[in-house]
Amino acid sequence: MKIFLIGFMGSGKTYWGKKLSEKLGLPFFDLDEQVESKEGKSVNDIFVEDGEEFFRLLEKDILHIITESHDSFVMSTGGGTPCYFNNIEYMNKAGTTVWINTSIDILFDRLINEKEERPLLKNLQDDQLKGFIIKKYSDRKIYYEQATIIIDDENKSIEEILERVFHA
Repeated sequence: MKIFLIGFMGSGKTYWGKKLSEKLGLPFFDLDEQVESKEGKSVNDIFVEDGEEFFRLLEKDILHIITESHDSFVMSTGGGTPCYFNNIEYMNKAGTTVWINTSIDILFDRLINEKEERPLLKNLQDDQLKGFIIKKYSDRKIYYEQATIIIDDENKSIEEILERVFHA
């Protein structure tokens, strides 16, 4: 069983991924952390020093390496992972994709205090953030909607998410 959690930054992919992996007894991978480990620097630094294109290629390569070298896992992907190099198709063929669909208002509330840690947000003023989220979310939604399972994030329990994953 390979479960890929997709969704916008701040949607809770890592939070739910850790909970799912613990409940299912499967290894957990955070794709951003795996990229950072391979490069020895933060995603933020990779964006600044090497550019987004380099990051996206590295992200794709590590996605493939982990997927092909493990029989079962739960993985939280980066917010943009499904949107590049046909990654959404690849993940759908390799396992089950789960879109953690979180409202714009909740994303804004979560991301307003995390801007410095997010390469795509760090240069935005607070009053620009909501517009950025709306635009980027609408650009990415076409990829997120291709997920095997769509879960609205608000007030979900781990049991409700497991029910959806196993009875989709």
